[in-house]
Amino acid sequence: MTLHRPLVPVVLSGGAGTRLWPISRETNPKPFIRLPDGDTLIAKTYRRALALDGVAEVLTVSNRDYFFRCRDEFLRAADARADAPPGGYLLEPCGRNTAPAIALAALHAAHYHGDDALLLVMPSDHLIEDVAGFVASARHASALAEGDWLATFGITPRSPETGFGYIEAGAALGDDGLEARRFCEKPDLATARGFLAAGNYYWNSGMFCFAAGYFLQELREAAPELSAAVEACWLESRERRDDARRLLEFSEAAFSVLPDISIDYALMEKARRVALVPARFDWSDIGSWSAIAALVPPDAAGNRVSGEAVLHDSRNCYLHSETRIVGALGLDDCIVVDTPDALLVAQRDRVQEVRVLVQQLKQRGHESVTHHRTVIRPWGSYTLLEEGPRFKIKRLEIKPGASLSLQMHYHRSEHWIVVHGTASVVNGASEILLHPNESTYIPAGHRHRLANPGVIDLVIIEVQSGDYLGEDDIVRFEDHYGRV
Repeated sequence: MTLHRPLVPVVLSGGAGTRLWPISRETNPKPFIRLPDGDTLIAKTYRRALALDGVAEVLTVSNRDYFFRCRDEFLRAADARADAPPGGYLLEPCGRNTAPAIALAALHAAHYHGDDALLLVMPSDHLIEDVAGFVASARHASALAEGDWLATFGITPRSPETGFGYIEAGAALGDDGLEARRFCEKPDLATARGFLAAGNYYWNSGMFCFAAGYFLQELREAAPELSAAVEACWLESRERRDDARRLLEFSEAAFSVLPDISIDYALMEKARRVALVPARFDWSDIGSWSAIAALVPPDAAGNRVSGEAVLHDSRNCYLHSETRIVGALGLDDCIVVDTPDALLVAQRDRVQEVRVLVQQLKQRGHESVTHHRTVIRPWGSYTLLEEGPRFKIKRLEIKPGASLSLQMHYHRSEHWIVVHGTASVVNGASEILLHPNESTYIPAGHRHRLANPGVIDLVIIEVQSGDYLGEDDIVRFEDHYGRV
């Protein structure tokens, strides 16, 4: 089966993945967490995009704060492939659900590749190991899209799952397609059992394929107000470049008023020509700690361990440890997830309720909802080692050739000590080089910048002191990453 039109895979990178707390957090959402094999879901998604035929551009829709995370994950996933297709990014200032994101991607594809360009929408938090099966199903979906169908992928139900939406399938369309009769909300258990028994219901995967021009035409009819608002937002976008990558940033004023609505509600439930392609590949949305646990081989007692643990008289447990050993004694069917600043202990059959804990933490304004102790930045990362009244100690790791912004703090002073590598430091009017076991002092109110001019990672211990040590006490004057 040969495609006759350019294909634009659209990687949707959004959502906090609250059921995977405390690993998944707002600044480190589900697509970026490390799976037991050391890879990320977004990197796996990108590799699937590269495996497709006729790719004109891989387009990523993401919050602008995640751009550098996406870029770095894609660079690692491509492994410096010279034949990797161009990459484009649509950077959102805030979340507005899937309908605005996909509509903006369709406008982008139509503008740069023509109305006939095919979009293949791929959420970045799905796990699909059978890449060949995925590519084969994508070909069938693309053939339907060439015939002006809005194609979606249906997953054959394995159980009466109440956490997914369903799609009722009708008559056959060609070799491997079915007419989608209706979209169904997440059902109660009795309804889900009925769907499973009927045999013509599929889980709604949230993956789609359609021609850009046809999608936009159908959206104008089904949701004219949304369509007009998205087109107005598109006209206010600002284009810039990151090497060979095209970045489009949207006006916060225009984007924030877009309706917060899913593509199912906005269009798919109303459209006239919707097709379903039964997925001929494995699929998981990694929606709970049980799904993560299933990726780890069990021992003879059914226990699964990621990290270091010691167990006695325990069965069917999952233990995740990052920095220390975890002991389990006499536990049955439990999930234990240990991170440097948060610990989750749950009965296995209650893991879907983790989001309730996250909601309580949000109400308290607790930092564990947002940040880990190690925070990723465009230039590298920092790890909070210790803090107390009027002081904070961090470990900074700066990538080769990278630099922090030229900045200033009103309320804190900083002392930098080089542990590894060479530091180039702007401190007020002076600029110096520091080597291991050398240091400098940055008084409050001084403009300063830290850079790594070397070819190895630069490691700094930073000691902050002052009346206020919040991350928002920062004034940026120059920044390589567009954060001024």
